Amino acid sequence: MTITTNLKQLYETDENLWLEETIELLKQKQFNQLDLENLIEELISLGKRDLAKAKSLLRQIIIHILLLQYWQVEFIRNYRHWIGEIQTFRYDLNNHLTTNLINKLQDDLENIYQSAVEFVKIKTDLTIFLEKCPYTLVQLLDENYLP
Repeated sequence: MTITTNLKQLYETDENLWLEETIELLKQKQFNQLDLENLIEELISLGKRDLAKAKSLLRQIIIHILLLQYWQVEFIRNYRHWIGEIQTFRYDLNNHLTTNLINKLQDDLENIYQSAVEFVKIKTDLTIFLEKCPYTLVQLLDENYLP
């Protein structure tokens, strides 16, 4: 049985050990022994997870900006919480971003905004939101920007 076959079996039983073995093979430049099929699958999955996390964090930033900007009934009681949430989500997102993720967020900003608006509509019963995203990605990521 070859190492590649062993790695394929290992992937099915112990993903973490499979990952450690794969990293070791990469460090040793033993590319011919890699389990390429599962390595490609994992890299694709990693890319999808990173993008989903970035979109989720950006959605949360927009949600809390919308609450801060429009939900006047709850403003006095909640504005400090919303600002804190915005700062926390920005910090997490900015520490997670790559140039590629920034480009993908820019491309999907309108969809992310619409998703955030739908959530805020349900939460607040407000219907006064702009149809198009009024914020730029730069503003949304800027730790000093508040509407």
